[in-house]
Amino acid sequence: MFLVVVPGVVAGVVPWLLTRWRLADQAAVWLPFRIVGLLLVAVGLAALLHAFARFVVEGLGTPAPVAPTERLVVGGLYRYVRNPMYLAVGAVIVGQALALGRPILLLYALAFAVAVAIFVRAYEEPTLLRRFGAEYLAYTQAVPAWWPRRDPWTPEDRAPAGPAAR
Repeated sequence: MFLVVVPGVVAGVVPWLLTRWRLADQAAVWLPFRIVGLLLVAVGLAALLHAFARFVVEGLGTPAPVAPTERLVVGGLYRYVRNPMYLAVGAVIVGQALALGRPILLLYALAFAVAVAIFVRAYEEPTLLRRFGAEYLAYTQAVPAWWPRRDPWTPEDRAPAGPAAR
């Protein structure tokens, strides 16, 4: 239910309300932008579904605050970046903006990004630090919040502390 309601409203209903998913003047929408936009929508949706599945299978919960995970989710796309769901939703919105040639959706994507960054910093990160402590702290030190790593991280990648690490 959470998957359909929250991302569905943010990346589906609101963009529809802003554009009715009508293509801007076709002459104004450069075909390569439309293709890149459609690819972003497809990749964003696939990433969103993958990340959500990790919450259910690996974390034994959901992204919804009312039914949080029992374990910290660090597998799949979470090995590259800490917030793949938010990035996926943002990709879907930006993809729609490009595919439809609608700059209003770029402004909406920017507003979404600011709201999400504030929410993550003010609520999610402190909550996860309280729940998972050192495990979450090690994860945040190894995996960036917004720009994916080149190589996947695993908890075993942590370097040993002390003189032996040198």
